[in-house]
Amino acid sequence: MLQQSLDTDDQQRRRLALCDFGGLTASTMPYGQLEPLTLMAKFHAVLFSLDDGVCDEAYVTADSLAQETARMMRAIETPAAHSPNESPHTAALRALRLELERYASRQQIRRWTDAMRVYTSGLVWEAAWRRSPGLPSLNDYVTLWMRAIGMAPSTAMIEIVAGYSVPDNDLEDPRVRALTEITWTLVSWDNDLYSRNKELLRAGDDLNLVDVLCQELDCDPHHALDEAVAMRDRVMVLFLRLRDQVLKDVGGGLRRYVQGLGQFIRGHLDWASVCPRYCVPTDSVARPEGWWKQRPADDGLEPLPLPTIAWWWDQLAVSTRATIV
Repeated sequence: MLQQSLDTDDQQRRRLALCDFGGLTASTMPYGQLEPLTLMAKFHAVLFSLDDGVCDEAYVTADSLAQETARMMRAIETPAAHSPNESPHTAALRALRLELERYASRQQIRRWTDAMRVYTSGLVWEAAWRRSPGLPSLNDYVTLWMRAIGMAPSTAMIEIVAGYSVPDNDLEDPRVRALTEITWTLVSWDNDLYSRNKELLRAGDDLNLVDVLCQELDCDPHHALDEAVAMRDRVMVLFLRLRDQVLKDVGGGLRRYVQGLGQFIRGHLDWASVCPRYCVPTDSVARPEGWWKQRPADDGLEPLPLPTIAWWWDQLAVSTRATIV
């Protein structure tokens, strides 16, 4: 982060230095090989710096962010084609893309590049809402946030960091695609539960699952927090059931990938629950102390009433549904 001059503000550099990017990487990918694992930690540093310095707290417009993310994608797609006056974040991503060639196959680089397109398009959508006086619908927010959280390129790194390869056909299995999107979503919602106070305090915006639920349900934040945890738990139950179903049928790299998704969810929680980044003055709503439970708040197997993700539940086998019911 310091070598790439990602942030020029001393206070921001000190804040980011306390985030423990290495701890996040090690918690979410404890199986990793040292060199690609270090690359992943560098990538996390770029994502957090980009999130704070360009997206959340810099008050950029969607138009200007669209231009910047287009430059980033060009650097990722063709890292040898240098552009004059590129931003530090673009330069850092170019360097990471070149280093990735040491550990990843062409197929894996293609998938990671495609995942970066998912992420950067989400950033522009997020910027548009952060500069809007209103909030998106819950359905739109779920779609937006699973893309803008940076999880698409992160899960694309799982096999690279671990040193194995999964065929395209396996990753395109609808059940595996559902598990991947569920992972993006659970991490994005867990992030909201831990980061809401930080966002309100530093960025002054309420683009957060709790606040979107307040609008959607016309309720107070305490009730919205309960609803957010219940939503999260129902999706977590789905992940566990669908994961177990898939693991009965697969082996090799795909088995390791599916297990890696679960590790990412848990590792992120372990990191976020102690990260100084989220230790800001709080009220009883914003920081969900004690919300870890032995049993889910909602263990139902009916789809959440959100068209954008309802298809996940369709991947459960009929026999699995019957057994649970």
